[in-house]
Amino acid sequence: MASVRTALQQTLGIETPLICGPMFPCSNPELVAAVSAAGGIGIVQPVSMAYVFKHEFREGLRLIRRLTDKPIGMNALIEKSARAYEQRMRTWVTIAVEEGVRFFVTSLGNPRWVVDAVAPAGGIVYHDVTEAKWARKAIDAGARGLIAVNNRAGGHAGGKTARQLLDELGPFGLPVVCAGGIGAPDQFADVLRMGYAGAQLGTRFIATDECQVHESYKQAILAAGEEDIVLTEKLTGVPVSVIRTPYVARVGGRAHPLARWLLKGRRTKHWMRAIYGLQSLWKLRRMSQRAAGYGVYWQAGKSVGSIDSILPAGELVRQFAAAANRRDMPAAPAGSPTTPALGPEG
Repeated sequence: MASVRTALQQTLGIETPLICGPMFPCSNPELVAAVSAAGGIGIVQPVSMAYVFKHEFREGLRLIRRLTDKPIGMNALIEKSARAYEQRMRTWVTIAVEEGVRFFVTSLGNPRWVVDAVAPAGGIVYHDVTEAKWARKAIDAGARGLIAVNNRAGGHAGGKTARQLLDELGPFGLPVVCAGGIGAPDQFADVLRMGYAGAQLGTRFIATDECQVHESYKQAILAAGEEDIVLTEKLTGVPVSVIRTPYVARVGGRAHPLARWLLKGRRTKHWMRAIYGLQSLWKLRRMSQRAAGYGVYWQAGKSVGSIDSILPAGELVRQFAAAANRRDMPAAPAGSPTTPALGPEG
């Protein structure tokens, strides 16, 4: 992909500025490896690795390394919900650094401790943000890039459009990655032309051969349109984008009034989110392993409207790269920061 050289490519040493975003419960090692092997970068989601796909974390990373030596990343959810969970996440970050991972995507908290843990080994952190105030805190904590989660994303979507976020975050002078609503190659090319350093896709990579969720989940994505994506508070306590199913329609999207009250408290919100997290682990694990049009949630973003086939992940990366090459892409903005490529161990 010689015609496009964004800050994301230069920093990570990847061929195509395309991230397979971390997805619970969908990020199995084979999917991560396939995206990286094709020239993008796959991101390990450690809770999926350990609790859904049942890999001891270090061995899961080594499985990926047996499949590809190209750069991979790791996701660290850093919200302070439970001390045991936080300690487990710190252990996973340490193991990832020991196993050669040098790119980390953080979300739901202050990334300072992750930056401090990975920087001595040459690791860098990109942080999920939905608006400028969170970007400023991430930058103050040492983040080297921003993943701009817009209002078309799956999971915890933001409230602003891709254009609004780029205008708001661009002045910070860091690489900005577009996350949300990209399911087709032309859409990827469009956000690069807009000025983004790359794109992070989630929903599109669920509908791939390598993703090991149940076939019914993939078919639900193929069948859904943008109008079928709704928000529910019943997975994490804050709105999450899911496909509207008979079950979602029956139970509604609003959390119980007591839960909403507890979620507003400075301390009690962490307890409630921990409770929701445990419930979600059970529900989403079941969803990933068997057919269930009733009693589960299919997380997805509005990119479903442009997804009509299940393809190998590597073929998707190549299609997106080709679409970007067919467009007249701008050079990286003057002054855009870059760092030496992380190399094959990234």
